Order: sequence, then C-alpha cells, then structure tokens
Amino acid sequence: MRYPASEKLEIIRLVEQSHIPVRRTLEQIGVPRATFYRWYDLYQTGGPSNVFFWPRAGISRAEENVRS
Repeated sequence: MRYPASEKLEIIRLVEQSHIPVRRTLEQIGVPRATFYRWYDLYQTGGPSNVFFWPRAGISRAEENVRS
C-alpha cells in the first residue's frame, strides 16, 4: 500500500508520541516495521520535507534533483 507523505508524517508523529512500544503501535495501525523505519530514517536525516520526496524506483536522489 502506498501512503501519501502527509500520512507518513502523521504515522511517524503517532509512533513518537505513543506510550506503548513501537512494535505494538505499528501492529495496531498495520504498518510494517521495515517500512516505518525507512520513513523514519528519511525523516531523521532530512526532516519532514525529506519524507515527501521519496525517490521513485530506479531513480537516484541525484537524478531526482536534476529533474526538479
């Protein structure tokens, strides 16, 4: 399932603010842990705007920046 960037950010914030373990939070909302941690890594390294610009399959970030 594809998630819009706004929903990814909402999920990241929900997990950060949850008082239960990350694993249980993700199980309850139905998001795979690997998927969440990919988003979270992008979020931590580049901030919220980085989650919005996840490159399409087969296109490197450098190529994506050239196209913009």
